[in-house]
Amino acid sequence: MTRVAVLGGHGKTGRSVVAALEGRGAVGVPLGRADWPDLAGALRGCAAAYLVAPNLHPDEPAYVAAALDAARAAGVHRIGYHSVASPYAPSLPHHVGKAVAEDLVRRSGLDWTILQPGAYLQNLDLADPARPVRLAYRSDAPFGFADLHEVGEAVATVLLEPGHEGATYELATRRTSVAELAAEAGVGVEVVDPQEWAATDGAALGEREREWLLAMFAYYDRHGLPVGTVPLSALLGRDAEAARRA
Repeated sequence: MTRVAVLGGHGKTGRSVVAALEGRGAVGVPLGRADWPDLAGALRGCAAAYLVAPNLHPDEPAYVAAALDAARAAGVHRIGYHSVASPYAPSLPHHVGKAVAEDLVRRSGLDWTILQPGAYLQNLDLADPARPVRLAYRSDAPFGFADLHEVGEAVATVLLEPGHEGATYELATRRTSVAELAAEAGVGVEVVDPQEWAATDGAALGEREREWLLAMFAYYDRHGLPVGTVPLSALLGRDAEAARRA
């Protein structure tokens, strides 16, 4: 069976990718920090690898460069990279890190595909009607939200089927806003001042992570993060947004 390594395979994105690969009859090989001392050894025997960096990594280009070096040393020629929608946004440091990493992937000499998902629907806690969603940006900002499980399916598709080498795909399941999603779930929305967020929800974070997230909230407040749904629908062979409206 085809073996596909998933770097960052123990996080929520990695677990979703591994599950999707195994649902397609492949073997997902989750790799984490313990594998990095001999990453090339851990990658040997894999037909492809999907690179997922830790959230808000301080130097994602260095992480990706090391992974690409290990892949070449292991003889892995097929690579997928987990980027983000709108990677080149100069006011968002963690997006820019992914933009630089994308350039490394494109110049790696490997057969690559880059996936750029929007914000995950699963990042919103809409399960408890008694607890409002807390935001540090306007609730009507436009987004292209991606379902985590559909992102995993898209990864499996591009790495197991031919024709996706050299492609970059934005991924979103649905175009909407937090306000609309919360209204559908019967959940309230509480918009707080970013500095209040920094002193409460963000207080336990490191200074760098907190500042990066504050920059992200300011960008969301001005622009949202719009993402089209057509690429994901095409990859999955279905239109999730149209099915929801039907």
